Amino acid sequence: MDWTHQLDTIVATGIAMLLSGVIGFERELRDRPAGFRTHMLVGGAAALLVGVGVLALGEHQALVAGDGDRLRTDPLRLVEAVIAGVAFIGAGSIFARRGSGVAGITTAASLLMVAVIGIACGLGYYLLASLATILTLVVLVLLGFVERILARRRKKDGA
Repeated sequence: MDWTHQLDTIVATGIAMLLSGVIGFERELRDRPAGFRTHMLVGGAAALLVGVGVLALGEHQALVAGDGDRLRTDPLRLVEAVIAGVAFIGAGSIFARRGSGVAGITTAASLLMVAVIGIACGLGYYLLASLATILTLVVLVLLGFVERILARRRKKDGA
């Protein structure tokens, strides 16, 4: 197996962790259940899982290519595995603050988003992953700011 492909996978994992960390930093600043490190690990794990899958698929196809048969796999199974794992983590972040009503849904959604960003990195779609990171920050920061302004106005009008 060519080790340069493994280096490509680790670079993709690092980029995913960096982009996911930017989103996690915003969650950390707001003292949410899943913060900086959690987001980095989820995004990195997604990229690594997809990267390992791509490496394994390439290796197995090379093994069976000699007799004309091709290994038939569905690459979306890797994506499904990532989403299933993130759903478990996201559910935990939602229930983390159960006493004061439903909380943590935005953090769970941001974990899903960093997983998808990680998948994009694992597949080598760095521009797509970078732009998705920017869009996610717009939603979390800018729309969060607008949401707080509207909440203050409602409280002021209702008081």
